[in-house]
Amino acid sequence: MKEYIVSARKYRPSTFDAVVGQAALTTTLKNAVKSGKLAHAYLFCGPRGVGKTTCARIFAKAINCLNPTADGEACNECESCKAFNEQRSYNIFELDAASNNSVENIKTLMEQTRIPPQVGRYKVFIIDEVHMLSTAAFNAFLKTLEEPPAHVVFILATTEKHKILPTIISRCQIYDFERMTVPDIVKQLKMVAENEGITYEEEALGVIAEKADGGMRDALSVFDQAASFCQGNITYDKVIEDLNVLDADNYFKIIDLCLSNKPADVMVLLDGIINKGFDGGHLISGLAVHVRNVLMAKDEQTLPLLQVGARQTERYKEQAGKCPTAFLYKALKIMNDCDINYRQSGNKRLLVELTLIEISQITQPDDEAAGAGRGPKRLKSLFKKIMNVRPAEAIQVAEAGPSVSRNTAVAPHTTSGHDGNSVRKNASQVCADTENAVEMASRPATPASLKGLKLTKIGKTFDNLRRKGEEGNLIAEAVAEEKDTGERSQFTEEQLMTQWIALCNRMPQQMTGIAARMKNMTPHITEFPSVEVVVDNEILLEDIQKIKGRIRNTLALTLKNSAVTLNLRLAKPEEIKRIPTNRERFDGLRGTNKAFDKLSELLGLELG
Repeated sequence: MKEYIVSARKYRPSTFDAVVGQAALTTTLKNAVKSGKLAHAYLFCGPRGVGKTTCARIFAKAINCLNPTADGEACNECESCKAFNEQRSYNIFELDAASNNSVENIKTLMEQTRIPPQVGRYKVFIIDEVHMLSTAAFNAFLKTLEEPPAHVVFILATTEKHKILPTIISRCQIYDFERMTVPDIVKQLKMVAENEGITYEEEALGVIAEKADGGMRDALSVFDQAASFCQGNITYDKVIEDLNVLDADNYFKIIDLCLSNKPADVMVLLDGIINKGFDGGHLISGLAVHVRNVLMAKDEQTLPLLQVGARQTERYKEQAGKCPTAFLYKALKIMNDCDINYRQSGNKRLLVELTLIEISQITQPDDEAAGAGRGPKRLKSLFKKIMNVRPAEAIQVAEAGPSVSRNTAVAPHTTSGHDGNSVRKNASQVCADTENAVEMASRPATPASLKGLKLTKIGKTFDNLRRKGEEGNLIAEAVAEEKDTGERSQFTEEQLMTQWIALCNRMPQQMTGIAARMKNMTPHITEFPSVEVVVDNEILLEDIQKIKGRIRNTLALTLKNSAVTLNLRLAKPEEIKRIPTNRERFDGLRGTNKAFDKLSELLGLELG
């Protein structure tokens, strides 16, 4: 029986031209071989299975070739190339840093750098997964990497460049390998299938390429698995079954059902998908990618971004013609929110169901039926009128409305007895009164309509300003009004300062800046109950003058003394205190606190 070799090894590239999806890097390396301008250290970075170690081996063989071709490829005929192909070359050393990451391993490798090559020009040291080296090993490697012998070339390969010391990276030429595109992987799989005598469907190879996530090694491994399952005839349906991949038809069906506003059918389809063992989060992620592809298919310029087969491209274009752009944008936003909340959700299936229901209602027109699941248009317009009404009128309606409603609702029981006609009449009266109240609220404000407004019912303290809604907005715009309640309680400067800080803490969010600066001020009692506040600068003084009335009223209320007066004045130059530096504070502590001075001497404390 012939020995079986997996495709990832059997079809591993042996020349630069055979490397898939890395044309820019391979061209640069070939030019370096042709010109003979070689760096002493290279760093190959990128995800798994994209050709880092393969390119390192091809490059090592090419720079040691005695007769390289005009394109910079190895000749495969000289003694150096034959020794490499037969795995008996003494000029090329490979070290797996994942299992040989100690200082002793690196020191042993560095000793080999002293011996010049017997055949060929260079000794090449390939260190795979170099990020796994310990810090001590990196440090042992650093000196040799900085000044290696002329006959030594280092090629470092890693999947996690960020874990390598910056001092190592700065001494290397860096090559970043990219993930391979789906068309490139499919092209390579076609070549392998033809060489192996395996029949295939192009859509099936597309599924394998997407599953590989940009890695050729992974793609070839999945290809072998699919070929074994399909027994030499790789079909789309069998690949979907073997790899347990969610069929793209499900995504097309879900979007079609959502466009038709059929959430019930979507729920049935979702239940079938979950019963097959698929995760709800995986479904949402896949559906988001599908919607993104549909969005790309709406424009010819973005059509190449799909990276799918010709048949799938046509299906995307067909569905894109039916989907409004706004629908696609909203669906992506809803699914992104679901993806963010999925891990923290306690009921993941319910979250997925709500997400799909919400998508299925994006294009649903407003329905005035009570059971439609949407608010009636009349109710929406009613709230809109109430929200647009001026604050003063809203308060008038709020004051008048309940009393009217109560009177009209209670009176029938005292005058009409049990007469059904009277009850119906009074019920109609209640509805009419309610509509009149709403109508009154929607009228434009007039001076006459504002006469009934009393500021005493609104309130004038900063505590009221923290309340939300129309009343709070009106308070923010109202002019404070002084009122003598007759209270004359005594208060000290400590109590004054306490209420001053409390006042600052209760100020509304839009006054946060002023409140923070007011906390640094110290109010004083000049002649009881007169309070004086010294302000450092004119700008701040002007800002506080605007709310002086509210500040006074708040202090009068909290200190329980209606006779309180508030005087604001600008600080004199000699009253402005200079903020001490850290050095002055430190020296002050040492001078006034003997214990701190002794501790600083014992510990040798110095201010940096």
